Amino acid sequence: MNKLFYPAIFHLAEEGGFWISFPDLPECFSDGDNIVEAYEMASDALGLALSTRLADKETLPTASSPDQIKLEENEFLAIIEFDLASYRKKHNSKAVKKTLSVPEWLNEEAVSLGINFSQVLQEALIAKIQQVSSGN
Repeated sequence: MNKLFYPAIFHLAEEGGFWISFPDLPECFSDGDNIVEAYEMASDALGLALSTRLADKETLPTASSPDQIKLEENEFLAIIEFDLASYRKKHNSKAVKKTLSVPEWLNEEAVSLGINFSQVLQEALIAKIQQVSSGN
């Protein structure tokens, strides 16, 4: 569930640029002066809407099939990707204190070598998460 894809409707704005709506997320809107900015802003808006729903313990809506979405004149459809893992890393890097135990000899050896316990644990956890996520 780390990568989610939702259709977005890009509407040509009268004053130029685009405004964006999401059929599956009625509260989610964005805009941009050009297509690149509009897509980036749509991705950010999608991330905020989805992460808010997750924080509120709400179920995420199932993404509509693109062929089921009716478009009007001056509209086009784009699929917006949201990477939940990347978003969490970027927006939720608050440190959490964990207590753990290691054998005394291992602690002494690591301390004598100046090893940063937090960094080693973070790197090991990231590697393990990637391994488990890839099914290995």
